[in-house]
Amino acid sequence: MDLGLKDRVYVVTGATRGLGHAAARELVADGAKVVLTGRDEERAADVAAALGADAVGVGVDNADPAAPERLIAVARERFGGFDGILVSVGGPPAGFVADNTDEQWQSAFESVFLGAVRLARAAAAELADGGVIGFVLSASVYEPIPGLTISNGLRPGLAGFAKSLADELGPRGIRVVGLLPSRIDTDRVRELDTMSADPEATRAEHEFRIPLRRYGTPEEFGRVAAFLMSPAASYLTGIMVPVDGGARHGF
Repeated sequence: MDLGLKDRVYVVTGATRGLGHAAARELVADGAKVVLTGRDEERAADVAAALGADAVGVGVDNADPAAPERLIAVARERFGGFDGILVSVGGPPAGFVADNTDEQWQSAFESVFLGAVRLARAAAAELADGGVIGFVLSASVYEPIPGLTISNGLRPGLAGFAKSLADELGPRGIRVVGLLPSRIDTDRVRELDTMSADPEATRAEHEFRIPLRRYGTPEEFGRVAAFLMSPAASYLTGIMVPVDGGARHGF
């Protein structure tokens, strides 16, 4: 299936590893051009170089108020256009209510929530008909995840923002979508598993609760992201798509 991605230009944040990288890799593989970001400039450049001439890396922090303008400018200068943005950011610190400090909450709010709002707002001002804004969120949008209190607090609010944005931008032909990963086999998820007394048993327990009986691969997530960001998904907006192997049992 031709997703219509050839020569379209996207910004993908948090794309030097994990889910953001998986999405960037699949977008490039299907013909798109990508500005990918990470906090470390050198690593971002190396990751982009590994993807080839259709990717460029920029070292920025999502929490930086100057990041949106800079990234859109790089997209236009390097590739001659700007068709969409996929906002991904590393997960906030784990912990229960009594564990997390005000500083952790504040830092996470700046990067996970306010940074995403700024990026989306800037993109909305620059995109034309056919543009798309995507958010990599979490299964915690629908159901809190034990031990991830900060994520449980911030991700649902960002999903609500995304839905409001979809309503506002729809008349301009701009789409807004969210992806809700659960147990995807990334460094972050493996790290969370190792926080238990028996990581192997913890993983087995999680896999048992998933109808497909396994964790998803980054490639599987990346392909869903590439589709949702592509013109092939042109009539999908305002939706939250679980990428979870059926772990969410509600409709």
